[in-house]
Amino acid sequence: MKLLHQINLAFALLLVVVLGVTAVSIHYVLMDHFISTEKQELRSAGTSMASSLAVQAGQLTAQGPIAVTAQAAPANVTLAAPIGVEAYLADETGTVLQNNNTFRLSTTTSVARGATMPSGQLTAANVKTIMKAAEAKDYIVNVSAVPQGTLTLMTPLSKVRAVEQDLLRRLLIVLGIGGSLALLLSVLITRKLIRPLMKLREELSKVRKRQFGEVGLVKAGGEIGAVARTVYELAAELERHNRAQKQFFQNASHELKTPLMSIAGYAEGIRDGVFEGESSRKGLDIILSESGRLKKIVTEMTLLAKLDSEEDIFQTSSVGVREIVTETIERINPLLSAKGQELRTVYKEEGHEQWLTVSADRDKLLQALLNIVSNAARYAKRVIVIEVGIEEGRVTLEVADDGKGFPENLLPHLFHRFVKGKDGETGLGLAISRAIVERCGGRIAASNRAEGGAVISLNFPAVRSSGA
Repeated sequence: MKLLHQINLAFALLLVVVLGVTAVSIHYVLMDHFISTEKQELRSAGTSMASSLAVQAGQLTAQGPIAVTAQAAPANVTLAAPIGVEAYLADETGTVLQNNNTFRLSTTTSVARGATMPSGQLTAANVKTIMKAAEAKDYIVNVSAVPQGTLTLMTPLSKVRAVEQDLLRRLLIVLGIGGSLALLLSVLITRKLIRPLMKLREELSKVRKRQFGEVGLVKAGGEIGAVARTVYELAAELERHNRAQKQFFQNASHELKTPLMSIAGYAEGIRDGVFEGESSRKGLDIILSESGRLKKIVTEMTLLAKLDSEEDIFQTSSVGVREIVTETIERINPLLSAKGQELRTVYKEEGHEQWLTVSADRDKLLQALLNIVSNAARYAKRVIVIEVGIEEGRVTLEVADDGKGFPENLLPHLFHRFVKGKDGETGLGLAISRAIVERCGGRIAASNRAEGGAVISLNFPAVRSSGA
């Protein structure tokens, strides 16, 4: 079942349950309310009728003892009950003396409304019999004490039920209409929410088919829109990675093919006797040189692949930046001396040595810095400057030279694989440096100085030295 139908079905079931529970709750609340109201009305009517009967009894007493007889007393009493209410007047022994309606609850006699009922005809009809019949027929009963005995008022529950059911029926119609509108609105909203998901699924299927360049941005709001933008950016990144991978293999094949062709050409020439004597020795030197270059390319390619995919190749620890810079200078000095170049170091934060510590793989970070300084030595005229400092809680390290600077067209791609300048070697050195710096949690960037020359900037999160 589609997600759209599942959501609509779940909402419909939830709506039915909620409306059902609401209807049942309202039914019982209404019944309790109406019964309580009816009981209150009966009590009020009983109080009013009891007062009236007390007045009538006082008037009969004032007429003298002759007027108040066993037969005359009930005949001169008027039971003015509200419409729909049955009233029964009984003496102290519980015998019904008079009622205001046909005596339907008695099994022995029946008297028309308003008629006088001699007590002798109602000996079988007492209050207890009436109460039992009332309970059996679901009546609301109220009993009040009067001078003549007791006044019992009863009203049938069917009247209350009829009103309650009529009101409940109307309420159910309203709930039904409201529920239908809510369900319709839910369907419309669900369609609006699900449609971007359906489109997003189509775009993801393109990712599965590796059609990264064909993935479009699904327009949506909220979290779905955020996911859609993430998928779009992911597809763009995968497309760039795919192109870079293809370019990498093309460049790798070219870089590997050149030394292999030189090796193969000189080896065949020596074998066939084309090169003899000094030429043969020169050919062997070239073979050795190209073999070394080929080995270097393969080693650097392998290192790059490991930096991208293997976690255990990187062993992090707290590394002092001053120590790494010092060792870099020691290793690069022979090259600089041979080229007549000078390397200067500047520490802008002399009083904060404890902060010149980063979390990194020491050997890998040393290799990254050697690659950067070697690249600077390749293009510098006379001076290379390494400047170290602290900025906003990060260790900064800049390697600048006084050469011609980077070609502007190479700057955006300088740290990509097999990108090299005029006198570059493999085109992998700066790519390796970038991979190492990023694995250390740092950032690397390249630019040209206004006064001339190139500068490569690195920065890392500072780690306070525990020994400081």
